[in-house]
Amino acid sequence: MNTLEQKYATRNVPRYTSYPTAPHFHARVDGTTYGDWLEELDPALDLSIYLHVPYCRHICHYCGCHTKAARRDDPVIAYAETLVKEIELTAKKLGSRRRVSHIHWGGGTPSLLPRDSFLKVARTLAEVFTFAPDLEHAIELDPRTVTPGLVETLAEAGITRASLGVQDFDAKVQTSIGRFQPFKIVARSVELLRSAGITSINFDLMYGLPHQDRDTILRTIELTRELAPGRIALFGYAHVPWMKKHQRLIDEAALPGAAERIELADCAHRALVEAGYEEIGLDHFALPDDSMALALHAGTLRRNFQGYTTDTADALIGFGASSIGFLPQGYVQNAPDVGGWARSIENGVLPIARGIALDADDRMRAAIIEALMTDYEVDVHAVATRSGLHGHDFTDDLAALEELVRDEIVTVDNGRIAMTRAGRPFVRVAAAAFDAYLERGAARHSVAV
Repeated sequence: MNTLEQKYATRNVPRYTSYPTAPHFHARVDGTTYGDWLEELDPALDLSIYLHVPYCRHICHYCGCHTKAARRDDPVIAYAETLVKEIELTAKKLGSRRRVSHIHWGGGTPSLLPRDSFLKVARTLAEVFTFAPDLEHAIELDPRTVTPGLVETLAEAGITRASLGVQDFDAKVQTSIGRFQPFKIVARSVELLRSAGITSINFDLMYGLPHQDRDTILRTIELTRELAPGRIALFGYAHVPWMKKHQRLIDEAALPGAAERIELADCAHRALVEAGYEEIGLDHFALPDDSMALALHAGTLRRNFQGYTTDTADALIGFGASSIGFLPQGYVQNAPDVGGWARSIENGVLPIARGIALDADDRMRAAIIEALMTDYEVDVHAVATRSGLHGHDFTDDLAALEELVRDEIVTVDNGRIAMTRAGRPFVRVAAAAFDAYLERGAARHSVAV
């Protein structure tokens, strides 16, 4: 571990998939607030939709998602019925058929919805919204659940992109995280999806898992290259057992130390680039002809709760327990517990548990942080002017960057901030300099690398 890595890699900072970040949401934003925001929404804006299905057959030890185990289909079927009602309730507040350019199913394992339930939700969306001709319709999948029947259902529903949770191909690593899925299972899933016309494939990989080493992660990338997914997300495992109690099943003694973790990340990055993938921001990679690589070069890459994305819609509507939505007025989050979420919908009330309204300063800082996270550079004065805050005083924010400037993590030139090549892995630390909320709470975050 070099000096910079020793100094910055283990700092606890947010992932900045939103600003303000979720720990600063509050209950003063509720269903009534959200309803007003929906009614005020400009009809010309394109919408993005996120559907959260918080069920898996089994909970993997490493999981940081909001999900629960469902051994039977009954609760999943009931959940889908309530999801349909939430979609209809929200559509009434919007008041007209709005255009949707992006749909993303997340979880949990959304493919656990039985065929009839899945298609009913998909049909409801098509009935109350207008789909853009170039709609991207994506879903997260557990490779162990992919069958010929499932891919037929996904194709019928109009799915265009599938993201497979691979994590690691090493058998010992898989066993240690409670997710055993041999390479042949993943390969068969990819084959089935492509044969059904779902040719846009993503892989999620992880570093920092128990028993991982240089050889295992290089072998994982070699096998990944054989299957040639268009995009790869390479996430650092966030060990937060104080938040996710099932992570206590992970043997902490088998986790790589800080220096090993950084070596794994560096090794994986280099191997993916050598395999022909372009680096996309902090933790994504894409083949040169993938739409995400094209968005990077076009300057249209964005970042939201799914990470780096090509989704450029100005409003994100979240459906399902714990899902987060974003409107120009602010962020909202549904009730996290399925029971509370369902009761609210049954009573005809939008199931918002908390959120935050944005002011001009929030929007300006969000734009600065997103630019750093996606482009590794930003002109803060230009952003302030676009945000209606021309002449904003950035003295304190720039002072917070002085240490990073001295360490050649960033450069600052008359308000233009740029990450150095060596500093890019620590971009979240630089972004934190513009986070006006960071010192207000005691939220615990994952390490920077």
